[in-house]
Amino acid sequence: MERMNELGFYTLAGAPRSPRDLIDEVQQGEAMGLGSAFISERFNIKEAATLSGAVGAVSTEIGIATAATNHNTRHPMVTAAYAMTMHRLTDGRFSLGLGRGIGPMFDRFGLGRITTAQIEDFVGLMRRIWRGEVVVGHDGPAGRYPLLAMPGYAEHIPMTFTAFGPNSLALGGRAFDAVVLHTFFTDETTDRCVRAVKRAAEEAGRDPASVRVWSCFATIGDHLPADLRLKKSVGRMATYLQAYGDLMVSTNRWDPAVLQRFRADDLVRGFPGALDTLATTEQLERVATLIPDEWLASAATGSPEQCVARIRGQFELGCDGVILHGASPAELAPIVEAYRRQRTPAQFSHLAANPAG
Repeated sequence: MERMNELGFYTLAGAPRSPRDLIDEVQQGEAMGLGSAFISERFNIKEAATLSGAVGAVSTEIGIATAATNHNTRHPMVTAAYAMTMHRLTDGRFSLGLGRGIGPMFDRFGLGRITTAQIEDFVGLMRRIWRGEVVVGHDGPAGRYPLLAMPGYAEHIPMTFTAFGPNSLALGGRAFDAVVLHTFFTDETTDRCVRAVKRAAEEAGRDPASVRVWSCFATIGDHLPADLRLKKSVGRMATYLQAYGDLMVSTNRWDPAVLQRFRADDLVRGFPGALDTLATTEQLERVATLIPDEWLASAATGSPEQCVARIRGQFELGCDGVILHGASPAELAPIVEAYRRQRTPAQFSHLAANPAG
């Protein structure tokens, strides 16, 4: 079966019961011809390094990327060794993906909030370590280190960045191999973000085509039960609004008054955790009345054919790949099959199996 390197999925989407669910998901996704498996990280049973090794062990062709881990939760040499191990374990199928994380959560855990300068400095360190350079006396935004070195290697390991705001998009274009956009971006926002990444790459003297932009596109077919669709749409959007609603609203240029009403609702204001994880169907039905339909419209919904039409629309906006977000390969099966029937392989012949392209 020809691999569709322009399509990816997140393994262990949402709140999995066990990390072992990953094994079946990855094997199913690879058998279906999906190009890449993305790994999100949480401070629970979704620790990225462990999951990455598991994906590498049970697959032979599919690309693997963290999207994302954070540079400040491990020593640079630990992260460099993790990425090099994955790179060699998978014969080059791995991409180290970084992100900013959620500021308020970092505050609670005593971790400093991540800056653009720190990430850019850290990327530079990884590149130098992986190509065998001995870094002595580094003193920069990413930290002070007397010695950083991994003798005997000279590798390029692709790096992916989950980007949201303008500073992140520009950083992705000038320093990373791939950029993952956020879920529920409007078409206008997606188009603007793609152009920002490509423009930054060009301004940095890079080939814009060498920086692969992934749309992270909620894919919620109507073959799924109604309560599950509600969780994957309203629940997921509500959780984003809980975590970083101001950024979601400003990026999409939505009405901030709607966000204020959402936050002021008694259920939302007093809810003890993530709505997509803990809310009942009845609670989500109430939350649905607080979120405009147009905020949820940026997703692949309906029949498999309707979902495919929306997915293809992401390529028309300039994206190089689409992550079918929030669903397991089993849940995506009829949509992927419908997509394959309409696919034009020559359009994507330039894409490598690695998530970074």
